[in-house]
Amino acid sequence: MDDYIVRLENVTKTYEDGFTVLDNLNLAVRRNEFLTLLGPSGCGKTTTLRIIAGFMNATSGDVFFENKRINDIPPHKRNLNTVFQSYALFTHMNVFDNVAFGLKIKGVKKSEIDSRVKEALKMVNLSGYEKRDVGSLSGGQQQRIAIARAVVNEPALLLLDEPLGALDLKMRQSMQYELKAMQKRLGISFVYVTHDQEEALTMSDYIAVMKDGVVQQYGTPVDIYNEPKNAFVAKFIGESNIVDGIMHNDFDVEYGGKRFKCVDGGFEKDELVEVVIRPEDIEVTSPRDDLICGTVRTAIFKGVHYEMIVDGNDGNSWLIHSTVLSPEGSKIGMAVTPDNIHIMKKS
Repeated sequence: MDDYIVRLENVTKTYEDGFTVLDNLNLAVRRNEFLTLLGPSGCGKTTTLRIIAGFMNATSGDVFFENKRINDIPPHKRNLNTVFQSYALFTHMNVFDNVAFGLKIKGVKKSEIDSRVKEALKMVNLSGYEKRDVGSLSGGQQQRIAIARAVVNEPALLLLDEPLGALDLKMRQSMQYELKAMQKRLGISFVYVTHDQEEALTMSDYIAVMKDGVVQQYGTPVDIYNEPKNAFVAKFIGESNIVDGIMHNDFDVEYGGKRFKCVDGGFEKDELVEVVIRPEDIEVTSPRDDLICGTVRTAIFKGVHYEMIVDGNDGNSWLIHSTVLSPEGSKIGMAVTPDNIHIMKKS
């Protein structure tokens, strides 16, 4: 267990009205790991963060921090800090006093406060901003001040609750890379909450996809994107074509009335399954008897690729992302290599 800094064991949170927001949750965070809790609003990800931080108590279950049970330890005595979406900066204080606030509360010597605040501001590329009014800073700068205030206390764990949600798209993308680089420099664990799939895929070492208070899938960004465990994960992480199929034998699947080779096995003979194919994994070809074919209904230029909806002769509508345009009304074939055909248990 020494590899884990935080463990949640059988954690359930039920409100007085009987609504269960977390249902027997088990989750572990490794040391020096960037873990993202990803899911739609109301799935329990922020509640999980608040329970780890100590702002909320679980109805049942245990929270362990560095192998010690911390259910009854108040937030200010846990060796972690939280960065909120609102940043929660003190508008009547300048940048230095905002960052130094926690150190002053702890009674740290003034000389040490000065050096640690300067180091924290240097870490977030805001050296020289000590005397600035926080209200004069941009959203991205305020976000970095909030992070500096958190890391100056040298926590073993940093919790981030949708901290980029208030930023514009360009700033948000820039801060994604900054946060990931910062986590590596600090050498501490980050637990990051978001509903943005791109953020999760860009920054995370591991992702826990949540729905209705339950982790639907836990794994690396590549594993979750390429091998979704169920239809919810496949639809939530990127876009997917999901169609009914029959797994006749290992590596032999039928969908759309045709049989194809795949790389999945371990199913019962002739088991009903769901087949997942990402839009970018479909190669547009000339119509052929061994392929599912169709007619392009719409074709929209998206900048990087064309997004096409194809009415297949199998009765399904197919979404295709391609750098080559097939005009509306054209007849096409849809080829997919075996390793891009992903098989899931029937939902």
